[in-house]
Amino acid sequence: MVEGEIKLLGTWPSPFAIRVKMVLEQKGLSYEYLEDDLLNKSELLLKHNPIYKKVPVLIHGDRAICESLVILQYIDENWSKTGLHVLPVDPYERAIARFWAIYVDDKNFKSRQSEFVSSDFVYWHPESYNRGGKGEENCRYTCRVRAAGRSIQEMLSGKDFFGGDSIGYIDVTLGSCLAWIKAAERISGAKLLDETKVPLLMEWVNLFLATDCAKRTLPDVERVEKYGRDLQVTRWNVVPAK
Repeated sequence: MVEGEIKLLGTWPSPFAIRVKMVLEQKGLSYEYLEDDLLNKSELLLKHNPIYKKVPVLIHGDRAICESLVILQYIDENWSKTGLHVLPVDPYERAIARFWAIYVDDKNFKSRQSEFVSSDFVYWHPESYNRGGKGEENCRYTCRVRAAGRSIQEMLSGKDFFGGDSIGYIDVTLGSCLAWIKAAERISGAKLLDETKVPLLMEWVNLFLATDCAKRTLPDVERVEKYGRDLQVTRWNVVPAK
């Protein structure tokens, strides 16, 4: 195990930074969180992620690790004897967990990904789209998320969490998005996750949100909603519905 001080560069609404916080919490690791401003990026961020210039970045001693899913694997492997395992020990099960984590990000963030969070989450508003076919595009996004929910819930059969009895790799990958999903539902008026369509997944949502890990790391939905509505106007020039 490599020793050294742990720092995390992030932004408060970023689900990618939130999932790293979740794993650090699950492992019981002490770390320093450094809030960055992606409109005025810090020298520390530019130094440690010169390729993408995005958060999150985990700084461990003199090492920098970028990209959230890579960071999660690094934490789990470097502190394998500390706290709970995030990834399964069995190689096949680890591969399956990695597949579904990539699937979650692909379905949630595939189009128009931004440095803050995918604009998909805040762009869809049925009464706001009077330009450029955005309504049709975002209806496709809504259908994509719903279809993804139906697919991934099959992994929950007979289990409380994707990781089994405790939170695992898929749990934090999807769970880190829940505040944004709930905020997007408020903004759009559309139900992205419906208990009549994905009952197992909605049971998981309720269990996950009740965990200490989620309570300590997920931002307030109202705050995310306000942030999302502000982004609609300032970043994507969406005309608010009256």
